[in-house]
Formats: sequence, C-alpha cells, structure tokens
Amino acid sequence: MRIRILDRYIFQEVASTFLFSICAFTAVFVGSGTLFRIAEFITDYGASFSAVAKLFVLSLPGVIVWTFPMSMLLATLLAFGRLSGGSEITAMQSCGISFQRLCVPGIILGLVMSLFSVWFNEFIVPWSNGAYHRVVNYEIKNNTAPKSQDHIIIKDIKSGTIERLIYARRYDGTTQHMEGVTMQLFEKGKVSHVENAAYAEWKGDRWIMHDGVIYDIASGETKEEASRHTMHFSTQTLPVAQSPREIVNAQKKPEAMTIRELKEQIKILSSQYVNTSKFETEMYQRWTIPFASLVFALVGMPLGLQPNRSGSSRGFAVSLVVIFIYYMLMVMTGAVGKSGKIPLWLGLWMPNIICFFAGVFFIRQASR
Repeated sequence: MRIRILDRYIFQEVASTFLFSICAFTAVFVGSGTLFRIAEFITDYGASFSAVAKLFVLSLPGVIVWTFPMSMLLATLLAFGRLSGGSEITAMQSCGISFQRLCVPGIILGLVMSLFSVWFNEFIVPWSNGAYHRVVNYEIKNNTAPKSQDHIIIKDIKSGTIERLIYARRYDGTTQHMEGVTMQLFEKGKVSHVENAAYAEWKGDRWIMHDGVIYDIASGETKEEASRHTMHFSTQTLPVAQSPREIVNAQKKPEAMTIRELKEQIKILSSQYVNTSKFETEMYQRWTIPFASLVFALVGMPLGLQPNRSGSSRGFAVSLVVIFIYYMLMVMTGAVGKSGKIPLWLGLWMPNIICFFAGVFFIRQASR
C-alpha cells in the first residue's frame, strides 16, 4: 500500500510538470516558427482570418509531437529535482525503497507517452499536415498554377488492389510535361503490362505520351525476358483524366503520409532507382522521435537529483544541454546513415540507443 501511494505521488508530480512543459515548449516553437510563416502568408497572399486560424490549429499537432520528448525530459528533471531538493527522495530511501524502484512511475509514464506518440504521429499528424497544405494551396494561394515537381506518382486502386501505377520522374510546370513516364498495369498483384515514354504532354483535356515502348509481360516473365513482346510508339494517350493541377496537388509530402504510405512510396521509388533516403528518414523518425520520451525519462530522473535546494533554473539548463546533445547526435548519425557507411535505420536509432544506456548507467550510479 505504501509503495502504491508513493508511485501515485511520483506519477502525479511528473505528469503535472509534463503537461506544463508541453505548453511551454509548444509556445516557444509556435512563437519562433509557426507565427512567422503565417505572417508571411498574410503579407504575401493576403490570407483571410479564417484561413490563418485554420493554419494555426492544423500546425499544432506537428509541433506538439516534437515537444513530447523534450517535455518528458524537463518533467522528470524538475519533478525529481524538487523531490530531491526537499529531501523527499532521501526519506523514501530511508524506508528501504531503492532509487531504481522510485523511477518506475517515470519509466511507465515515458513508455505510455512513447506509445501514444507513435499513435499520434501515425493518425493525427499526417492528417493535420495534409490539411495544412490543402489550406495553403486552395484557400491562400488560390489554387495557382502548379510549379515543377519531382517524382509524380498516380495510383489506380480498386477494392484495395492496385490496378494501374503511373510514375513520372519530373513534372515541368512551364511546359506542362511529365518527363520519364512509366505506366504499369497489374493482374492479380503482378505486373502484366508496362509502357515507358520519354515524356507525356498535357493537351488541354488529356495526356499524350511521346517516344515510348510497350512491354507485355507473360506470367513468370520479367521485364527483360519480355523484350520479345515489345512494341515502339511515337504517340499514345495516357489513360489519366486528372489535369496537371489536380495531379500535382494530389501528391503528398512525406510528413503528410502514414507509415504504410511511406513504405509504398519507398517501394515505388526504389523500383525506379530513385534515392529514397528522405522518405526512409521520415518513416524511421515516426518511431525514433516518440521513443525519445522513454529514453529522456531514463536520463532525466537521475540527472534531476541534487544535493541542495537549488531552483528550477538548473533543471531548465540541464534539459537544454541534453536536448542539444541528443539532436546533435541525431543530425550526425543520421548523416552517416544517409552516406551509406551504416544502415540508415541504425543511424536514426543511434541517439536513442546511446541515451538509453546512458540513462541506465546514471540510474545505477544514483542507486549507489
């Protein structure tokens, strides 16, 4: 019973400080970044109040998800710093309760927030980011003519099964051309027909492919084995009804995709020999950033211990140092992963791995 009361007490101390930290860090991020971008839309495009209000609300999930780990670190530092400064940790340990046992409520809260962040990052953030871009394109920029864009992907899916996939290496908004076009038709989940074209041109109501090759692939054949079934063409209609504006606006940015969509995008781009590190980074960070809440809880609790009644300024200072070190590691190891010297997933997980073992080490040292 005594342990349960202490667990509840420590949990409440950390949770209340955690909520305060979320508000504090969110205010900092919004004030230093989001409001400046919104101000640019007002001055450059004359954005209306309703559009600005939507942008502000829709930008919050993407900001908040980055504040969870920082808030967990600051919460454990301040909560355990206050308990330590008031000699409450010493009193608890004098009752025979080890410091490792006192860390359990913080670890549980860190794990819960990590799992919640994964869910939040998968279902709320992509939707809000997608809606944010739609408000910018349709309500603020008034659906202006699309500019050039790389890696256009158009999928025709029926009953959950892909029937047609079209990929263009680049769309040129000046000439309204899609360059390096590949169309694949599927039967029972396998490619049965491939058409490659040098480019496709928008003719006002349809797309016309130019200078292409058609491959009919029989069951069990690869594209190379199907070379005997090829046919060249000079022009051919591309079966896509969308206009250039509709196609470009339908393309999702990595931050607006779910993990499943990111995996599909990586698979499609890999088949076209395109560098997918940008999408892979986004996919892995959907896990690494949320689980930073757990590792920050492990680091923050022992670092929060203090021998005297120092103020909360120490907790803020230590949290800033740890956050700086973590994100410096994230940038460095991520760059090493993108260079190919180590697997990208390992480079992005490396800061969490280092902080995890550092947290375990600090807790063991504090227990002594």
